[in-house]
Amino acid sequence: DLFWVGILMAVCSFMGLPWYVAATVISIAHIDSLKMETETSAPGEQPQFLGVREQRVTGIIVFVLTGISVFLAPILKYIPMPVLYGVFLYMGVASLNGIQFWDRCKLFLMPAKHQPDYVFLRHVPLRRIHLFTLVQIVCLAVLWILKSPGAAIIFPVMILALILVRRLLDFVFSQHDLAWIDNIIPEKEKKKEDDKKKKKK
Repeated sequence: DLFWVGILMAVCSFMGLPWYVAATVISIAHIDSLKMETETSAPGEQPQFLGVREQRVTGIIVFVLTGISVFLAPILKYIPMPVLYGVFLYMGVASLNGIQFWDRCKLFLMPAKHQPDYVFLRHVPLRRIHLFTLVQIVCLAVLWILKSPGAAIIFPVMILALILVRRLLDFVFSQHDLAWIDNIIPEKEKKKEDDKKKKKK
């Protein structure tokens, strides 16, 4: 999906047409539906990843139905807006699982004895993790405020300012801490590597 969005953005730029926008929630939900995991796991333990159920049907049907919805506007207008908001809220919340930022946010409300075995908790003190998460929450809140109609023109500038914020974090956190709490490698992969290192020792 993102590959085609990238190509179409270039085509639309040359032709002076509006840009396509990658639908994050739909993309994450689609990717989530393709992965195969074990159905049973011990309490507190994440299911094991088995592989990918590779297919193109889901994506095609979703976007065909999205296109058809243009012609179904007279019927769709009878669906109450709260119902649509509820569907999108459910899809958004359901796709939060496995996102490290969300896992770190939940740690604020979790006693130490109930915390899962996250790999970043093995290497970074909890106070430092909370501080990093608070910085991210503040940045997210500022972006949300700047999305309002009155300040929307500043929004792209704030996106660029986030690069500066990230550079400033190098002076607050050590590279070791940032390697564990601000890394693009998935949690499961880092955990496997960490477990292998422990076994070797």
